[in-house]
Amino acid sequence: GMLAPPARGVLGPGTGTGPAAGAGEAALEENPFYGKYRHKIQELRRSNPDVFESRMEKRSEVKKQPVGHSKQGEFIRCMEEKARPIFFAEGLGSKASKGGFTKDKTLDSILNVEMVKEKSAEEITQIWNQYFSAKDTVYAVIPADKFDLMWKRAQNCPSFLYALPRKEGYEFFVGQWSGTELHFTSLINVQTQGETAPSQLILYHYPDLQKEKGIVLMTAEMDSKFLVVHDAQCLANQVQLFYATDRSETYGLVETFNHRSSEFKYMAVIAELEQSGLGRELRPRQASDKS
Repeated sequence: GMLAPPARGVLGPGTGTGPAAGAGEAALEENPFYGKYRHKIQELRRSNPDVFESRMEKRSEVKKQPVGHSKQGEFIRCMEEKARPIFFAEGLGSKASKGGFTKDKTLDSILNVEMVKEKSAEEITQIWNQYFSAKDTVYAVIPADKFDLMWKRAQNCPSFLYALPRKEGYEFFVGQWSGTELHFTSLINVQTQGETAPSQLILYHYPDLQKEKGIVLMTAEMDSKFLVVHDAQCLANQVQLFYATDRSETYGLVETFNHRSSEFKYMAVIAELEQSGLGRELRPRQASDKS
């Protein structure tokens, strides 16, 4: 709240310890949340007036700081510590994190593999799709030959820049393979946090049944504070668009991003996305005006 002019006796006779305390208390009363914490504030002032006055003085010091002064970096680090999802391709230490992502998420933890081994690929596909159709997530059954192509290319080109259509334009996400997991985080996270950028979406690919049944099962976990299922589905579709394509020009963008980054043009990704049809639903007005 804003500091009011010096005042005494805000809480009644004998409770003030000086101008700073009175001014600070008056300022606190202007805060819309003051009523919620009034009792705790009064108790602190009665039981430990020195601590109370010290805190009021700190408020005054903050108010005197020049406009634009910010400890944004410290704030971001604090928030990351409080709710840090699995790091983007780094720090996969715990079994599960507060962000909701799972370490070493096996197919056995989702599906009774031994039981479905007696079923056909078509039956397993139906079971997988029915199970996840009632859940708020992304899932797929990928043909073995298509996953083979994706996996081979992922070894050579483990990362790529994806464009997520928004009403006001495009938001860019970096996707990086870590084993058969594909981690996504926004480009701005990578630019500001580097290797510690948190995952916002993870695609889990399970090749357990690939040889016997000719299919690879896929599902996902996402940070719902940043992405909805529609966003995650769009990113998952782009993985197959760029990594499983037969069009050399399309996969060429992935190779350029990984091996000739100075030649990479992000607008080429948008153009490819528009051409494929994946970006048309939320195509930016500016882009349509230029075409």
